[in-house]
Amino acid sequence: MASESGSVAQDEKTALIEAESGQDAVQQQGGETSEKQHESKLTLYHWTQSFNSQKVRLAIAEKGLHCQEYDVSLPLSEHNEPWFMRLNPTGEVPVLVHDDNVICDPTQIVDYLEQNFNDEGTPKLVPVEGSTYYHRVQHYRELLDSLQMDAYTHGCILHPEITVDSHIPAYAASRIRTQIGNTQSELKKLAEQNPELKDAYVAKQRRIKSKLFDHDNMKYLKKLLDELEGVMDQVETELQRREEETPEEGTQSWLCGDFFSMADISLAVTLHRLKFLGLSRRYWGNGNRVNLETYYERVVERPAFTRVLGHVNNILISAVLPVAFRVAKKNAPVIVGTTLLIGLLGGATYVAFLYMKKRLTSFS
Repeated sequence: MASESGSVAQDEKTALIEAESGQDAVQQQGGETSEKQHESKLTLYHWTQSFNSQKVRLAIAEKGLHCQEYDVSLPLSEHNEPWFMRLNPTGEVPVLVHDDNVICDPTQIVDYLEQNFNDEGTPKLVPVEGSTYYHRVQHYRELLDSLQMDAYTHGCILHPEITVDSHIPAYAASRIRTQIGNTQSELKKLAEQNPELKDAYVAKQRRIKSKLFDHDNMKYLKKLLDELEGVMDQVETELQRREEETPEEGTQSWLCGDFFSMADISLAVTLHRLKFLGLSRRYWGNGNRVNLETYYERVVERPAFTRVLGHVNNILISAVLPVAFRVAKKNAPVIVGTTLLIGLLGGATYVAFLYMKKRLTSFS
């Protein structure tokens, strides 16, 4: 990334963070909001294709909270820029900012939302602590959140032969592979340019190197995919229990009962990611885990899911075009100047063509 564009981006983002406390406008995510929520601002830094960001965004939407969202583009390496590393030294999305609180872990973000936005009319995603439902939700939430989704994602990009009907087009996969390979050298350069953040950049570089070594290992990846079979079996069994229960007329049962919980958010986003990666046929469909298949068909129809995740598996709409527009916006003067120059040259060429055509006609 060029130093000039990086400096501009850093200035823009720094100004954005400094202006947090003075901004009153919020972006509505749907549903009603309490007076408490109007008084304090909720801001989420995320990236559309980030699995953990998707979980947090779905939780916010299901709770009907008002939240202003800012894209931190991973393809443009904005999560490695100094302004974001100061916000979250691990350089990872999502990050939630609420008043003076900055929460960087996705699980802690959801717990924070549950604890601080629980007024009457705000849906609860975790039942009362100590209840049977509470332990059930926590069990499946922890089980699903323990899955190595970054390993599945990187593994399917590096080894597309293990996928079937992947939503990641070849051009995108090639670009991602290149970016993964360039990340370590980019972090090293940023560490030299920002000595006050050197430790954070070096630590991130080591984590990425270790992860990629594992994620490119087919033996390790197959082991993780086999373990995922066991998790899907547990979920299928639990869904079968819900099927065998007799819910009240007109109600729908979800993973842990007749209510939509944080465990459902973890499961819904997990299934959607597996579909995106081209792994869904391995785990459900064609008579295999029929409860899981039916569950996925129902969950994608929920209004909050449609609003937040309806287009994320279309990488052109959710990732490629937003990045292209952002690059165009940053380089607007150059693009406009180039467009005008091309237009003038084209116009001059056309006028010259008409003149020569007229001259030739007069000669004939």
